[in-house]
Amino acid sequence: MAQKRKEESEFKVSDRRLFTADGQLRSDAEEEQAPPPVATDAPPAPAQAAEPPMPAATANVSTITDAAPAHPAPESDIPEPPSVTEQQEQHDAYKKSSRELDARVELNGHSAKELEMSFERFMASLYMTAMMQLGLMHEQGGQPGVDIIGARQTIDTLGMIAEKTKGNLTPKEQGFLQNCLYELRMAYVEVTNALARPPQAPGPHTGTNG
Repeated sequence: MAQKRKEESEFKVSDRRLFTADGQLRSDAEEEQAPPPVATDAPPAPAQAAEPPMPAATANVSTITDAAPAHPAPESDIPEPPSVTEQQEQHDAYKKSSRELDARVELNGHSAKELEMSFERFMASLYMTAMMQLGLMHEQGGQPGVDIIGARQTIDTLGMIAEKTKGNLTPKEQGFLQNCLYELRMAYVEVTNALARPPQAPGPHTGTNG
């Protein structure tokens, strides 16, 4: 009973209203109305509690970095070349297949020399391709067409080959390549000038009425 009375004596009923029943401001309102500290109004927690977002951001950055690595250097985009052994094996297999094809061609009454690729033949194929793209040549039974962008790229390819093969060609090969480039560049200028020239209007009618 003594313990119960002690607990009851600790309870205190306080009137926390700002005004009395008559509408008058209570004299002790300020003292009683002062709210105890609220957890939401408490000052920021110590640095240990306020800094977790930083490690979280760092973790996100590392996760993104792992998922999408930085662009590799241009060198890494080039696949590693095959080993010397792999190259030799593939070379031997290619030569074997070519010999079998040559044998079938010879059995059909043709010469296998017709299948061999030479530098002049390669240049001639690019020359004819450019002439067809300029509309100056066409396949038998076909209609000429102009692909000026394709012609320019083919001519530039020949020019690049001329630069890359300096000092490695025979006089005959060098002369053949230079002749191809000269003729194609001249034809390209003529065709582009013709395309840029506005169409001519028909001349005045000079006929007389009968």
